[in-house]
Amino acid sequence: MKTIQFREAICEAMSEEMRRDESIYLMGEEVAEYNGAYKASKGMLEEFGAKRVIDTPISETGFAGIAIGSTMTGNRPIVEYMTFNFCLVGMDQIINNAAKIRQMSGGQFKCPIVFRGPTGSAGQLGATHSQSFESWFANTPGLKVVVPSNPYDAKGLLKSAIRDDDPVIFMESEQMYGDKGEVPEGEYTIPLGVADIKREGKDVTIVSFGKIIKEAYKAADVLQKEGISCEIIDLRTVRPLDIDTVLESVKKTNRLIILEEAWPFGNVSTEITYQVQSQIFDYLDAPIVKINTADTPAPFSPVLFKEWLPNSDDVIKAVKKVMYA
Repeated sequence: MKTIQFREAICEAMSEEMRRDESIYLMGEEVAEYNGAYKASKGMLEEFGAKRVIDTPISETGFAGIAIGSTMTGNRPIVEYMTFNFCLVGMDQIINNAAKIRQMSGGQFKCPIVFRGPTGSAGQLGATHSQSFESWFANTPGLKVVVPSNPYDAKGLLKSAIRDDDPVIFMESEQMYGDKGEVPEGEYTIPLGVADIKREGKDVTIVSFGKIIKEAYKAADVLQKEGISCEIIDLRTVRPLDIDTVLESVKKTNRLIILEEAWPFGNVSTEITYQVQSQIFDYLDAPIVKINTADTPAPFSPVLFKEWLPNSDDVIKAVKKVMYA
């Protein structure tokens, strides 16, 4: 095992797959000459050349459409958005073209494409640069949605996403690119749609994904000292959703908390709540608790932002609520 940064894990995954398959290429704003806005493609232009690592204009609709069209001629593009906040002007390409090509062509065309880049908040970036769209994409049949939380998962999942014959939305975080973690020296992949139990526990299940799961770890450390054992599940992929792992955990702990960096209305945690209560209601010893951001655009003020974003204290309060402690 070696210890590398999250951005290095992303770069390794893309580079290894591009060496393996010449139909794969990377395109996006600043991915080439600048080595990526967050240096996640550092050195790739030098290795693969300007025909396979391509700087684009600031035109998300345009380069998303070019990439999607190229899948129909046998290519497997990786499209980097500087942030998923910028993909909104290209949503028509993703939702109406990438997600629907296979069905609308009667299976004559596949769309093996990965759209990747940062999601969610990253400090004082304001309302239009701090949004989480995982549930938007997960609401669309034809798309797969991946949100890793550490370098090991990021590399293995990205390699699987690149090899997948369907469009994959691969969502990272600006605040995780410098995170370090252990990654195997050799080849490995992680299948899409499989959650991971990061911590075993017996008293309460906490489900999360992406960078916000760190707050669950902090809370679990505090609660362990108080004699409360938390089981933490990292979904890793929100579509397809590994609900079976969640159900088996809740059958054991009888309590469920879902921590998600998203607005509270109609999100991933809403779907999990519905599935759990509809399938194993009798196993629940307390109502399910969702922990989300405040139901407002993200504030710029640091004081307000702290109140807007969920944290470990919110998780601790929720755990004690379902424990009736």
